[in-house]
Amino acid sequence: MIPGKRWFAMLFIAFVALALAGCAMQPIDDTAAGQAATRGTVMPDRTLQERLLALDPEHISDRDVREVLAKGPTPRIMLLHGGVFPVHLVMISFGNFLTGMGYPEAKIRDPGDGEWSYSPYLRTGQLAGLVAWQYEHDGLHPMLIGHSQGGLSAVRILKDLAGQSGDSLRVWNPLTATLEPRTTIVDPFTGRERPVVGVSVSYASAIGAGGWALLLPNWWEDLDTLRKIPDTVNDFTGYFIEVDLFALSLPGNPLDKRYENNGKAHVRNVTLPASYNHVVAPVTHTLANDPAVREWINAYVPGDNRDTSSLPLEAAGHVLWAADVWYSIKKNWCLEAQRWVRAQRERLPAGRAAQ
Repeated sequence: MIPGKRWFAMLFIAFVALALAGCAMQPIDDTAAGQAATRGTVMPDRTLQERLLALDPEHISDRDVREVLAKGPTPRIMLLHGGVFPVHLVMISFGNFLTGMGYPEAKIRDPGDGEWSYSPYLRTGQLAGLVAWQYEHDGLHPMLIGHSQGGLSAVRILKDLAGQSGDSLRVWNPLTATLEPRTTIVDPFTGRERPVVGVSVSYASAIGAGGWALLLPNWWEDLDTLRKIPDTVNDFTGYFIEVDLFALSLPGNPLDKRYENNGKAHVRNVTLPASYNHVVAPVTHTLANDPAVREWINAYVPGDNRDTSSLPLEAAGHVLWAADVWYSIKKNWCLEAQRWVRAQRERLPAGRAAQ
């Protein structure tokens, strides 16, 4: 464990670095092209369609991201930060890592206010309503990535969408920042009305979710169901730090249960080394800028036990988590884009689909 004074010094330095990095960030794209990202998804030309459909979701290269995926249908990523100020800066850092790796910024930042991430103190039913609004709008299932209390939010959103908090949820419109007076959406593929409850996301993950935060009334839940993932997500990964005093991930702790599916969802559990720090593990904005680290991340495949000893020391406490999440994002981004293109080809006349 890192001694207390040194830990706080490292945390302070990280926050200062993030604040300085934030000063240099590009503002959200509010041009006509940027706003188009919130008005639906445009059918790619035939060449790009073919390149998208030819991709192997399990092996997406840096070039595939830049030249194919980033030019096609892209699902929204909803980042969910922890609950102690100014820990939201940590998820801003991760958002910048994602854009540095090639993910379109307009598909991460909130389409209404331009924020990078969402607070765990927002009602999860509201965020579930945003998931439904986004799916109705572009026909792509969003992704949820939560840190600390934000990880609890991610799991609760999945449960809300599964109807575990009630039979209905209202649509949240981020452009007007209001709950709409409806509990249904029009499915963009079938054209039929369907409830918000039952809408799903393609990928979700949580790191350091649990521990002391569970003492707060808004997170009280039966421990038997706390980490059971419903079918409102296709692919879920739970990340645990081997020794995490915040999340109470400790060897032998019987309450530190692993995630499991409550149906058909694909659920993985990943344990990160004890050297990882609960608070700053997602501070990753510099990783995409180092060619060696970037290459390592893009070559990463879960379970291959790749050696990190050749990487810079400052990457050691972040790169495994960043690489594993990025792998899942690329995979589900590709699957969503392919599903969308195939569905549009079935709907459109042959001439228009070939354009």
